[in-house]
Amino acid sequence: MDRSISLPGQPDRTTTVTLVETSSTPGGLELVSSYQTTRVGDPMDLVALAAQVQKGDDFIKANACNKLTVIADQIRYLQEQARKVLEEAKRDADLHHAACNIVKKPGNMYYLYQRSSGQKYFSIISPKEWGPSCPHQFVGAFKLQHDMSWSPVDEVQKRDAEIAIMEKLLSQQKSLPLYTEANFKGLAE
Repeated sequence: MDRSISLPGQPDRTTTVTLVETSSTPGGLELVSSYQTTRVGDPMDLVALAAQVQKGDDFIKANACNKLTVIADQIRYLQEQARKVLEEAKRDADLHHAACNIVKKPGNMYYLYQRSSGQKYFSIISPKEWGPSCPHQFVGAFKLQHDMSWSPVDEVQKRDAEIAIMEKLLSQQKSLPLYTEANFKGLAE
């Protein structure tokens, strides 16, 4: 049995309360006094029920909004990660297409220069080695990684540290211990 109730202090907002159906003889037997089970109780009881239903609805809405906010933050984070991956892929492709008269080997540092004609090329000679007689504009230094990606010189140390951790994990040939909480003990040691 449904009843619509206006909450005190909120006359324009109604809440529907569903009450359990009543029967004077459930299953054909009279279990209790029909007067006590069918009489209309205190009207404030319905208001309390309606307030509880409304409170439940409010909490459910708040919880759903909180969860959706977390998901939206995760989507933004993943979009940012995807943008970075695409930028790095474009940079790596551009660097692989730069002119070069030597065979590039992973693990080595290469120096990118630009001629006045706009052509970019790789050299194994650094600007420091050239000194003041550097023939072209220096663009940047990059290390060719073993996965054929390029690391700018300012990121080489960080990338090498990450690779060292992965190599340590692979050389131990162990699976990571199971932890119920976030734990990176042993990975950075």
